[in-house]
Amino acid sequence: MTRFKELCMDTSRSGAGLGRFWAAMTGCSYVASSSATDTGDVIGPEEGMGIAICLVPEPKTVKNRVHLDVHTRSLDALLSLGARRAPGYGGDPWTVLLDPEGNEFCAFVRDRELPAYLGYELVVDSRDAEAQARWWAAALGVQPQNEGKEEWWVEKVPGMSFESIVFGPVPEPKTVKNRVHWDLYGDVDELTAAGGTVLAELPHWSIMGDPEGNEFCVFPEP
Repeated sequence: MTRFKELCMDTSRSGAGLGRFWAAMTGCSYVASSSATDTGDVIGPEEGMGIAICLVPEPKTVKNRVHLDVHTRSLDALLSLGARRAPGYGGDPWTVLLDPEGNEFCAFVRDRELPAYLGYELVVDSRDAEAQARWWAAALGVQPQNEGKEEWWVEKVPGMSFESIVFGPVPEPKTVKNRVHWDLYGDVDELTAAGGTVLAELPHWSIMGDPEGNEFCVFPEP
């Protein structure tokens, strides 16, 4: 069975600032590392709440193709933690914000009790949202959802702490490596047979791409 492990987020800086920011955004904790090459991680009480902060040489250059949506009591609370309003967005029931490295995310203000984990959903820009949702639904052993909307999504994913992965239609193709991706426990051969592509084999995991080239990492079950 393929199941969700954690999110991963690239940083071209030290990583501590980004890690602390996202720990606050999601209601988790940031755990620093004593190693100069390890940027630390966001850790939650359950594994699927984690965000591995990954040091990369390249800075962010284009709009994120994968972003996280979060629950919040107020926008002011997020702005006080270092979020910034993204220019050029407005008129939606959510607010597009930027984290300290310019990564887009969406904030949904709630007038109800918030869950302990504040991650709401993961959103993936897609040229063919239906095909993407159907592929990932099959890979994760769940059903694709649509309900007559432009977006497609999958929910009740094993191991996943946020509500859904939403595939939103966009006109532009993927052009650069995603700065946000997710890790899975699963079988590389099964995912390859289903249409995934092996991009790199590392000692403890494999880097793969889905049908639109979105990177994800596959680990053997512990």
